[in-house]
Amino acid sequence: MTLIRQLRPALVIFGFLSVLTGLLYPLGITAISHLLLPEKAGGSLVHENAQTVGSALIGQNFTQPRYFHGRPSATTGADPNDPTKTVPTPYNAAASMGSNASPTSRALIERVRIAVAQLKTENPDAIAAGWSIPMDLVTTSASGLDPDISPQAALFQVKRVAHARNLPEQTVRQLVEHMIAHPLMGWLGEPHVNVLELNMALDALHR
Repeated sequence: MTLIRQLRPALVIFGFLSVLTGLLYPLGITAISHLLLPEKAGGSLVHENAQTVGSALIGQNFTQPRYFHGRPSATTGADPNDPTKTVPTPYNAAASMGSNASPTSRALIERVRIAVAQLKTENPDAIAAGWSIPMDLVTTSASGLDPDISPQAALFQVKRVAHARNLPEQTVRQLVEHMIAHPLMGWLGEPHVNVLELNMALDALHR
């Protein structure tokens, strides 16, 4: 009886806190966020013609020359041919992670070298014009899902995109400059460009 008497308060407090912090609090915060910020609470989904085309918070693997490309992604997924192994699956939201490679990692150095060579091949006009390859185009983010690139990374790709779409370079450059999101209150964060939204605006411009 003494043991039960001692355990009862602990079990009551455990049950109360479990319901409060594990059920009521999450439900309350979810309800408030849907009420005040319904778009963000719903995942910041991006729609086009009544169809969901992605999220403003998760990058996509654009590879065609006519689109702006995002940051490399280090996320992986199960190999469909061998579930015991993993293969690169860029922007896999179910496996958000960085590469965890150190600056002296040979694998990292080789991956960056390959990325630099590929960017030079894909953007010869920018290289010929003296553009330096922005760092965020050859390095992955901590999450592997970064949807944004720096303004410099977007402007670096203007010549390639304009040529692929047969558009005036100045038109594409102005679009990039229009899509730059500036720091909140002028100082919080860094200027950036959302790649999905930029490419959607580009498609709309090209129609």
